[in-house]
Amino acid sequence: MISKVFYKGDLRTEAIHIDSGEKLTTDAPKDNEGQGEFFSPTDLVATALASCILTIMGIVAKRSNVNILEACAEVQKTMGSNPRRIKEVRIKIIFKNKLKLKDREKLERAAKTCPVGMSLSEKLNEVIEFIYL
Repeated sequence: MISKVFYKGDLRTEAIHIDSGEKLTTDAPKDNEGQGEFFSPTDLVATALASCILTIMGIVAKRSNVNILEACAEVQKTMGSNPRRIKEVRIKIIFKNKLKLKDREKLERAAKTCPVGMSLSEKLNEVIEFIYL
């Protein structure tokens, strides 16, 4: 078991990570009867994709002795209807450190192997942009 999730009322849940005890609250989004005060479950999916991409790139960077510290991901999510689902996720991965072309290529290849992305529907439009400052 990795987590327990409890319904707290008012369209909110609380998830508890079993190993660490860390807690996470979700709220339904404003456009779906919620207050939008916390991540919605679909926000978490889009955010998990970005987090996974950064983690996989971090593994490759660590093995290759490449510094990607302070890299960040800006995440946008677009919902579709009939059925209501995540239609598109746009992620900008921004690197603040100078990276060699061969390292950039290696990191971009690694990003495409993210287990979260590999688990999502092929109907989801994933747009990943890499920005090197």
